[in-house]
Amino acid sequence: MSQRTRARVYWVGGASAAAVILSAGLANAQAKPPTGNMVEEVVVTAQHKQEAAQTVPIAISAFSQKTLDAAKIEGGPDLLKAIPNVSFTKTNFSGVNLTIRGIGTQAVSVSTDPGVSINFNGTAFIRNRFFEQEFFDLERVEVLRGPQGTLYGRNATAGAVNIISARPTDLFEGEIKGEVGDYASRRLSGFVNIPLIGDKLDLRLAGASTNRDGFANNTTTGNKIDGRDLYSTRVSLGFKPAESVRANLVWEHFSENDNRARSTKQLCTRDPGIPSLGGMTLSPQTSAFFSQGCLNASLYSDAAYGTPNGLSIPFVLASVTKTAVLGLNPDGFSGSVDLLKAVDPYGGAMQSRDLRQVSSMFDPKYRAKADTLELNVDFDLSPTLTLTSQTAYNRDHYFSSQDYNRFNTQPGVFNDSTGLDNLVVAGTPAPNLTPGGVYCDPQLGCSSTIAGLDQSKAKSRQFSQELRLQSAFDGPLNFSLGANYTNYRTIEDYYVFFNIISAIAQSSGYGNNSLDPTKCGKNFDGSTPTITPGGTTGCIYIDPNPLDQVNGLGHNYFRSQNVYKVSSSAAFGELYYNITPDLKLTGGLRYTRDRKTFTPVPTQVLLSSGNGGTVDGGYPVGEDIKQHWGVITGRLGLDWSPKLSFTDQTLLYAFYNRGYKGGGANPPAIGYSDEPLAPGLPPLVQLTSYPDTFKPEYVNAFEVGTKNTLLGGALTLNTSAFYYDYKGYQVSQIQDRTAINENFDSKVWGLEFESNWRPTQALRLTLNLGYQDSKLADGSKSIDVENRTQGNPDFTVMKANPFLPSNCVVSKAYVTSLIAANVATNQPDYAYLGGVCPGSIASLFLVPAPTEADLPNGGRGFYADLSGHGLPNQPKWTQSLSAEYSLPLSDGWVGAIRGDVYHQSQSWARVYEDAIDKLHGWYNVNLRLTVAKPDSGLEFELYAKNLLDDSPITGAFINSDDTALTTNVFTLDPRVIGASVRKRF
Repeated sequence: MSQRTRARVYWVGGASAAAVILSAGLANAQAKPPTGNMVEEVVVTAQHKQEAAQTVPIAISAFSQKTLDAAKIEGGPDLLKAIPNVSFTKTNFSGVNLTIRGIGTQAVSVSTDPGVSINFNGTAFIRNRFFEQEFFDLERVEVLRGPQGTLYGRNATAGAVNIISARPTDLFEGEIKGEVGDYASRRLSGFVNIPLIGDKLDLRLAGASTNRDGFANNTTTGNKIDGRDLYSTRVSLGFKPAESVRANLVWEHFSENDNRARSTKQLCTRDPGIPSLGGMTLSPQTSAFFSQGCLNASLYSDAAYGTPNGLSIPFVLASVTKTAVLGLNPDGFSGSVDLLKAVDPYGGAMQSRDLRQVSSMFDPKYRAKADTLELNVDFDLSPTLTLTSQTAYNRDHYFSSQDYNRFNTQPGVFNDSTGLDNLVVAGTPAPNLTPGGVYCDPQLGCSSTIAGLDQSKAKSRQFSQELRLQSAFDGPLNFSLGANYTNYRTIEDYYVFFNIISAIAQSSGYGNNSLDPTKCGKNFDGSTPTITPGGTTGCIYIDPNPLDQVNGLGHNYFRSQNVYKVSSSAAFGELYYNITPDLKLTGGLRYTRDRKTFTPVPTQVLLSSGNGGTVDGGYPVGEDIKQHWGVITGRLGLDWSPKLSFTDQTLLYAFYNRGYKGGGANPPAIGYSDEPLAPGLPPLVQLTSYPDTFKPEYVNAFEVGTKNTLLGGALTLNTSAFYYDYKGYQVSQIQDRTAINENFDSKVWGLEFESNWRPTQALRLTLNLGYQDSKLADGSKSIDVENRTQGNPDFTVMKANPFLPSNCVVSKAYVTSLIAANVATNQPDYAYLGGVCPGSIASLFLVPAPTEADLPNGGRGFYADLSGHGLPNQPKWTQSLSAEYSLPLSDGWVGAIRGDVYHQSQSWARVYEDAIDKLHGWYNVNLRLTVAKPDSGLEFELYAKNLLDDSPITGAFINSDDTALTTNVFTLDPRVIGASVRKRF
């Protein structure tokens, strides 16, 4: 079935269902349904008190464990398929982006706060396993749309998710469920509830485990990757020493150890560079100076499954243009031998169009552990006053590594170093760095190809305490007052290893600049290295340890260490005043005090005290960046419950909400020395200065809505409309080998429709529709790393030398004059081109010298006008439709069939709305068949998730200039067909 045909089928089906629901609901509102036809009513605690979801003046979607099972919502990523104006995608660096009404987490920094507050039993956790962990033994999941600036406070500008675990009861009961499916998947889950001491003490034990083979194939290793081996356990203890005291102690443990892939595909439309300039034909090396590596082009074309122009990668370019050399030819005539052969190491190879097929030298590794301990206690101070204490502690660790690229270079790209003469000490042999064209990297091993791997690891701790006082007076006035304290600390390390970088660090022309060749070079081959991590010999310190034992001091790899802590305290309160029995006024305020401390640790790849750095090895720590904010947020609104003749229950509400999310610190830049190279000269390298910090986000939100129950409880119709004035939305991109976060103002608006209908006891229908849009403020602008020239034909992108991490933009007229001047003096046509980009001291010696007009914005390029652009990952339309039909069978058995269809329209991966940013809309279809015998607690299930086996691109992340601007893309799980059996007792 074609995409267009699918769209027609789904749209016709959705429109027909909407028409049926609306016409039946309004035309037959007076009709009384048969007994037992009521839609399931979910009790929620969105306002920190138990209320029916239909009576809460908030746009909220709530799901019981039964509903989650029926819809095959097995974890956080599945929630988008049942809620309007919600989207979800994996992102880079082990992150995720849950977006509600266009607002999510687009910034990259350890100090970035989430836009959606993820809560477990009412406590918000900054680091959580919302993406990895699967749902099990829950009472319900609540998703609140819109800013929750009073009761939830910080980090809830988009909304909040509250996951409520099942509590112990005074009944002995249990359940066990076994499941098998495609990809050798096995899942086991269950619980047992044990009353211990009458109605005073109850114990509940629950757990779930999942094992399956990988969804993707690595053609290089021959292994399946992106598999799962994880489990969760939970122990809950309910204690009721008196009628006025109720306590619940929960310990939850999560563990994963498998080959989960952060991204299973990396796309690139190859940028060949410029073949000629000013009438001159350029050599392959020179042409590579004018290539980004990958073009700004659609991710859906055949060309997108290419590989980069490898010669354009600065580390490669330096190794074919006499910067990094192995030695001298002994004949005395052929000159020096470059580290790499002067060919594109990727050879223009094309990849498979299968998003689940990669060619990587290294299989992914993923390990995560998390422990959460919560104690929630309710004290009834009187029949009308309840004091609640919520105490929580969380400890989290994770480790992830995978091949940096999902494609390989051609074999034999290293030159042979056997028999070469020393470049710096005449009459001595050169270090035999690549014997036979094979280089042995201390971390990545021996290879004749360029190998790369990135590694992310972190550990964090969080403590939270909240106290609330809630009233339940009979009069018109009630309140909820509280105070909250959160302390969170984390250390995150991100490494990138490339064997070409280690080889450059040891090469005679780059890392080994000392006249004593024993000081630099192969200090990991058994000889005693004389380079110390804090030394100043002028040589690059190379970490001699294997990958799993790196000391973190080497300058032969990229390491970004991020040390961060935040303490946040808040006081809040809401007043509820019934003006009349049907009309209620709600007013709330919250004062939040955030204190953040970020310790910058500048990156040091290929730096030493002799080439622009401060030390040969190690990572000097910068001065702490301290930020603090004191912010007032809140909400004000009315809700009205009129008595209408055509509904059983109606709620109308109108609210103003103000939300806040803290700013943060940009990850540190490169640790170049600010000391002059010599008296009268500037430092060896000077980068463009970026702000150390980025600003907070603020939102003023206006919302109106209505919730209606009709047909004696058989039909619910809910609608809402919203308008946001958003200030300072945080967006990130990789510049100068770090994440630079910028702030943008935007307007956001939209509509939502939710309906549940049970026309007969056997039939259930659900329809959700969402529309949303946004526009960045006039005058919004930013440098787009994918399109630095902004289409100006008189300028070109230039590659820098390895000192400088980003591309620059230079006028073609200037570059033409420089090449012509060099060729006229018998220099190769690429001579000095590495010094054109501003920042390197080599630029001071360019003849002719560039003017400011030749280097727009200091060489960074032209600003992209973002006025009127939409927010990333915000599809204008989302629709979901489900239908379930059950019928009685013989001997007490009941059969049921359910289908779920979800669609989201196209969206953009970034604010620039380039060709590379466009994400196509996509569909998802699930099917479920069950046969159950309720009296015996037995159920058999057959299901198909992602029935049509669609593989949409749900998100994209563009990598750095110096790794060719490749794009990591993210997709859904493939089709999985499985079966399960459940037994309750």
